[in-house]
Amino acid sequence: MSADLIRKDLILLVADKNMEASLKGLLSRFQSLKFRQVTFDLYVHPERDPGCLLRAHDFLRPFASQYERALVLLDHDGCGQESDERSMLESALEKRLGETGWEGRAAAVIIAPELENWVWSDSPKVDIALGWGDKTPPLRAWLGEKDLLQVGAVKPAEPKRAVELALRATRKPRSSAIYFELAQGVSTARCTDPAFAKLRRCLREWFPASAATY
Repeated sequence: MSADLIRKDLILLVADKNMEASLKGLLSRFQSLKFRQVTFDLYVHPERDPGCLLRAHDFLRPFASQYERALVLLDHDGCGQESDERSMLESALEKRLGETGWEGRAAAVIIAPELENWVWSDSPKVDIALGWGDKTPPLRAWLGEKDLLQVGAVKPAEPKRAVELALRATRKPRSSAIYFELAQGVSTARCTDPAFAKLRRCLREWFPASAATY
């Protein structure tokens, strides 16, 4: 087989640059996430979340013979169909992908409410990435004072707003580099977000690591 006919492992279509950076960071951690290293290309849909939801199948149709698998990722908030359950939207999108050359080889991951839900963990690396560091009060205490984090809650109810206000308080510019840093460095062992669990499961099932990896 000639080099130009060898299929890559994975094509990813995401809604924005922050999601692109996050996926690059996560895919670089294949050993800790327990899947093998993959060859991939990553694209950002020009129409963001609604484009990924409604037109990912058209975008990815020409690539069906060039990649083994496809992943589509977007936020539930801002997709235009927030009244529908994320799992229902994922199934409908996967059905459209299956009808356009990706039958059994593609998955949709819709993050509820949004990507920033993956940011918030109890790792001190979150504070550092958001410019908090040694700032007082501690970040989570500050979030509580601002009514952004309820007592006993693991994550803010509005994760994106919490990220934006934390960065504003430290005068740190918001950038995709922050999302790459967090995705590459923060432990995901205790992450219970359903969308992240689905992403991790797909990667492990599609690209299983050999026992020699560990």
